[in-house]
Amino acid sequence: MQKIALITDSSCDLTTEIINKYDIKILPLRIIYKDKEYIDRVTINPNEVYDNLVNEIPTTSMPSMGDMENLFSLIEEQGYTHVIAITLSSGLSGTFNALKLVSENHSNLVSYLFDSKSLSLGLGALVHECGKLISDGRNFEEIVDMLPAIKEKISLFYVVETLEYLKKGGRIGKVAGTIGDLLNIKPIISIDDEGKYFTYAKVRGRKQSITKLIDIAKETLETTKAKIFVMHGGALEQGEKIYDLFSKTPNVTSIYFTDISPALGVHTGPGLLGIAVVKEN
Repeated sequence: MQKIALITDSSCDLTTEIINKYDIKILPLRIIYKDKEYIDRVTINPNEVYDNLVNEIPTTSMPSMGDMENLFSLIEEQGYTHVIAITLSSGLSGTFNALKLVSENHSNLVSYLFDSKSLSLGLGALVHECGKLISDGRNFEEIVDMLPAIKEKISLFYVVETLEYLKKGGRIGKVAGTIGDLLNIKPIISIDDEGKYFTYAKVRGRKQSITKLIDIAKETLETTKAKIFVMHGGALEQGEKIYDLFSKTPNVTSIYFTDISPALGVHTGPGLLGIAVVKEN
């Protein structure tokens, strides 16, 4: 009998309900200030990061190698035979490569690591689908074969209040910054095939950018049914309005709402709004 463990990192931004339902093992990222290190979503919350940005912009790092080793050892002790680990984009973090090294130390487990080439609920939606397949009793080989096709059904789009924090964190990718700031251009940001940010569309002004974000998601829903994941980073009220809107939109089969992790909030600053769209078969 196969017993499959599902691992991801704290940038997946899944709700506690989903994490518990599918017994998803979470490796927390780290937030590092000059005088202290915090564990993502464990010893620091998003608002604490946003409130302190005026004083210090911290750095972030991948989950510790010790945490990875301990998790794999625990999984072995609990009688698991197989591991599927889905991480945030290797284009944005070293988590995937580090976890691959750790998995090679545990030959008793059959491990498969999948680079989501995404983050936040782009990653979370993929992990969610994988959790459902494990719960449904699909076997390891079957799930591994299905992951690339599932990934292709997921699209992630978001807007930020300012590009300042993406630039300072070195995560700006292919999103042009300086001129856009001067002209109040608000790019709709997505993730490319390399797992890096790029500008999907350009809009002038915050209000228009939110409208465009909604319209992009609605375009998919005009032709196919889809799950919708709405996320916010320090923009709860605006996020709730988007959630309410899509709750009433035709072709939405299910909808989820959550905030982004503190480690991601370091790089976006307050004001992020995002939508992940998962096309149904």
